[in-house]
Amino acid sequence: MSTSFEHALERFATHLDSGRGYSAHTVKAYASDVADLGEFLKARGLQTNGAANPASLEVEALDLELLRDWLWQASQHGLTKATIARKSAAIRSFTAWLYKSELISSDPGLRLRSPKAGRSLPKVVSRESLSQIFESLELKALDDNPAGIRDLAVFEILYATGIRVSELVGLDLDSIDYSRNILRVLGKGNKQRMVPFGLPARDALDHWVRIGRPAFANEKNASALLINSRGQRVGVRQVYSLVAKLLEQTPTGAAGPHSLRHSAATHLLDGGADLRAVQELLGHASLGTTQIYTHVSIERLREGYQNAHPRA
Repeated sequence: MSTSFEHALERFATHLDSGRGYSAHTVKAYASDVADLGEFLKARGLQTNGAANPASLEVEALDLELLRDWLWQASQHGLTKATIARKSAAIRSFTAWLYKSELISSDPGLRLRSPKAGRSLPKVVSRESLSQIFESLELKALDDNPAGIRDLAVFEILYATGIRVSELVGLDLDSIDYSRNILRVLGKGNKQRMVPFGLPARDALDHWVRIGRPAFANEKNASALLINSRGQRVGVRQVYSLVAKLLEQTPTGAAGPHSLRHSAATHLLDGGADLRAVQELLGHASLGTTQIYTHVSIERLREGYQNAHPRA
């Protein structure tokens, strides 16, 4: 029995969204990539009996050459290697699911390859620049300026813990363990981890919870840790805007909140922290992902050597 591409896509999206551990962003991206493949097949005229309805596209039409053609076409639109790699992963996941669900007789995505995404060294904010930013934020974190108190808490938490922005905005009041200075963070794949923070971050958090937050609080978001002036949970864009504006005034230049995550990891390794401890802190599934920060430290060491050693 044939299965329409549109129907298969709906079922695949439901499959991804039902306890598979994928984030909402990943589910949306994968579904969009598969839908794009459907549009490509439609443009190639691969409808059943020549019908114009995209629902008449059938998954049996998929083969390796078509997938390669689609990926090649996508690469001609100026997409980055990382985006092409994600599209390839999305289609491999789709065809594997089709085969496992017995909707196709073989998996054409098994041999689909994509270019490896180039891994560039992340931007790291210097300690001097961070000190200047913290000083300016502290001057604004006054009792009569709840937004200033919150902004300091946001910056302190991001740098102290190295958590992702999505993890930060998802924190609730009960995510904080003051007895041990630990945050309970819900990361990728709905995996929870415990992340320590230092005294400056604790002080900033305490000031926000006691003085700043009550000025914005209402019954709508009684549990959210970070809220805006309307009492709503702070969003990713608001945090990005705050951090980008502050970093723009430093030698680091244009950068987002992820640079604070990079900086926290690099400064920890520079200070002698164990690589596996940093992996646990950041919530990386693979140690290889964390190792990029050792490259940053090595580059900084090499630069310092070149500048300082008389026979460099």
